Amino acid sequence: MATDKIINKKSLEFLEKYLNNPSPTGYEWEGQKIWMDYLKPYVDEFITDTYGTAVAVINPKAKYKVVIEGHSDEISWYVNYITDNGLIYVIRNGGSDHQIAPSKWVDIHTKKGIVKGVFGWPAIHTRDKGKEEPPKLENIFIDIGAKDKKEVEKMGVHVGCVITYPDQFHILNKDKFVCRALDNRMGGFMIAEVARLLHENKKKLPFGLYVTNSVQEEIGLRGAEMITQTIKPNVAIVTDVTHDTTTPMIDKKKEGDASIGSGPVVSYAPAVQNKLRERIIETAEAKKIPFQRLASSRYTGTDTDAFAYSNGGVASALISLPLRYMHTTVEMVHKKDVENVIRLIYESLLSIKEGETFSYFD
Repeated sequence: MATDKIINKKSLEFLEKYLNNPSPTGYEWEGQKIWMDYLKPYVDEFITDTYGTAVAVINPKAKYKVVIEGHSDEISWYVNYITDNGLIYVIRNGGSDHQIAPSKWVDIHTKKGIVKGVFGWPAIHTRDKGKEEPPKLENIFIDIGAKDKKEVEKMGVHVGCVITYPDQFHILNKDKFVCRALDNRMGGFMIAEVARLLHENKKKLPFGLYVTNSVQEEIGLRGAEMITQTIKPNVAIVTDVTHDTTTPMIDKKKEGDASIGSGPVVSYAPAVQNKLRERIIETAEAKKIPFQRLASSRYTGTDTDAFAYSNGGVASALISLPLRYMHTTVEMVHKKDVENVIRLIYESLLSIKEGETFSYFD
């Protein structure tokens, strides 16, 4: 399967719509509807759960079950405190970066609809150059143009309202995708493309395939933790993003060596089942798919950990997409890497036989 035949006009339109739609942690369902609508022609049925995880299923009657998974939520903020003069202080919903907040536009989600605001910041002229305060959670604030607390509340804004950035999808220099929430809406996109390609290429799998778009990863892998108990899979291949470490101020001795444009990143970690990982690497080599390696120490920090340690142990592996500027509004990935992650998951699935245990003792 040639890489340049993977992302087509229709899938790019889906990606743009899916990325531009806000899906903050705990509020993912509108994005899930877009995702399910796209997948409908390619799968047999859907499973959804109480908190909003969506699963597209191929061969639902099969006893042997394989999961391919991404997560659907994006980092965001909550309204935490409203001052008497109408300014809003926030707390994180996931790992939102306080340093990028000043001068950003925001969307505050209320029952009355979106209320626009900005993260204000004192002018350069007014700051003490000898001891400049950096942006931090305690001093960043949102201004929605209200004169006092009463006006803020009249606009529908209250403590607990969720706040997202409105930044939209762009293509930079023909082959770089840039947007907020590529972490990890790209995962949801890539697993959807795998399902589409299996259908279009008329591939019959000897197992049930559970294309899983989990919620609440950004606050502790919670959606994966829930849905794996429902599915009870035998195998899970997870995809998420990982750091491109070639840009300034990143220590490769600490973070490893990975770059956009150099292929999918295959992880080594206790949660990654070695035989499954080696199958993925053998597949990459056989199909001439470029790949990179990453060592993750005690845990991967992705939904791989939730699947691996569930149900008495599930053979799990992680294929990551290298990404620049994680948890900012200008996250960046390479189109070629996106297509190669799709290829690697697709080809790895075709190598799995029904009933495989990946046991070290067989």
